[in-house]
Amino acid sequence: MAHCFHPSLLREYDMRGIFGDTLGVADGYALGRSFAAIVGEGGGSRVALGHDGRLSSPLLEAEVVRGLVDGGVDVLRIGLGPTPMLYYAEAVLDVDGGIQVTGSHNPPDHNGFKLVLGHQPFFGADIARLGDIAAAEAWTTGTGQVETVDIMDRYVARLVDGFDGPACRIGWDAGSGVAGPVVEKLIKLLPGEHHTLFTQVDGNFPHHHPDPTVEKNLEHLRALVLTNKLDFGVAFDGDGDRIGVIDGRGRAIWGDQLLGLFAQVVLRQIPGSTIVADVKASQALFDQVAQLGGRPLMWKSGHSLIKSKMKQVGSPLGGEMTGHIFFADDYYGFDDGLYAAVRLIRALAVLGDSVTVLHDAMPVLLTTPELRFPVEDARKFAIVAQIVGRLRIAGAQVDETDGARVTTPDGWWLLRASNTQAELVARVEARDQAGLDRLMMELDSQLAESGILPLHPLA
Repeated sequence: MAHCFHPSLLREYDMRGIFGDTLGVADGYALGRSFAAIVGEGGGSRVALGHDGRLSSPLLEAEVVRGLVDGGVDVLRIGLGPTPMLYYAEAVLDVDGGIQVTGSHNPPDHNGFKLVLGHQPFFGADIARLGDIAAAEAWTTGTGQVETVDIMDRYVARLVDGFDGPACRIGWDAGSGVAGPVVEKLIKLLPGEHHTLFTQVDGNFPHHHPDPTVEKNLEHLRALVLTNKLDFGVAFDGDGDRIGVIDGRGRAIWGDQLLGLFAQVVLRQIPGSTIVADVKASQALFDQVAQLGGRPLMWKSGHSLIKSKMKQVGSPLGGEMTGHIFFADDYYGFDDGLYAAVRLIRALAVLGDSVTVLHDAMPVLLTTPELRFPVEDARKFAIVAQIVGRLRIAGAQVDETDGARVTTPDGWWLLRASNTQAELVARVEARDQAGLDRLMMELDSQLAESGILPLHPLA
């Protein structure tokens, strides 16, 4: 029978909801049937399927299997593992698409799906079409076959293929997410000394929330690095497609700073190439890429959007402030926190310094982390549009690539609607404290005029 997904489930670059509220097992079945119809429409017949460690993931995964099979599509189940392992499976196995059941970095009661079709990101209008197919019950019918494939060891071997980095003393924090089992295998293949935290998968995330972009979630890793005098530490989100880094002095290196470090390596190897970064990235990154002879390209936030733009312009490297790093020089172009960790070690051999020294050399700007303001899904985009309208009338210098990025003599501030959660996301960067204060006041004023309490961000 026809199925209607909750409107909030169909996001811009994946599907995300609260299990038992906006997301249920029936959605897993309907997704499988609808995706099977799209795969079959393109002449395909096989899909790889994986899942993360959330408590609801096995239930949803089983229903996706049932939906795909009833839609006439064969399923290769790769089981529990990080999202990039699913992306890898889709890239190297004889399949026509892939689905990962995952809530990514969201709270434990959230879950959802990330999809790939024909080695291309599946997002935007593609996801909306899933909803249309389900609502119209425009499903194919058949009897697909199910096969279990153990691909983790092959994936881990690919992570270290061509490894040429130095032996380092590294801390690894898997945050109880599905990066854990891969980390345990990976460190056996890397030189150096390795200390691990929370590598046992636990969907309750008992130690800390699995989001390495939030400073408090890095406290355990920071303590591990400082106590053991390690060279640096790496952390991953719940499904392992994002990376966080702590240097030897316990300081966080954010995704855009990390992208700048990788750009130094990639632009030596591929001079003049385009480096793609999202609208939340520091101006220092775009300036650095240009100074290195590359072509900086600012684009919309979102893993699918960045991947798609990279393919469009032939970029070998891209990333987001949130720790999604995409390598397409000698990798597959998808975001993989574990591969980024390996590439960080390898970069040290090329750049000839420690992570801490490289961090010391980065431009010093005053930059906020992501500032998050809770707003109903139904209102968030309208509020941003309202603010953009006022800024235009005021003659502000506004980049509308994704929300509003406002540049002033002091620096810049950004406000955009999250595509994955019911919130507005902001970031502010300035050359000095006075400038940062002025920009924060400007942002606060705009939020207040739209009825948002600016003094209580969920940062």
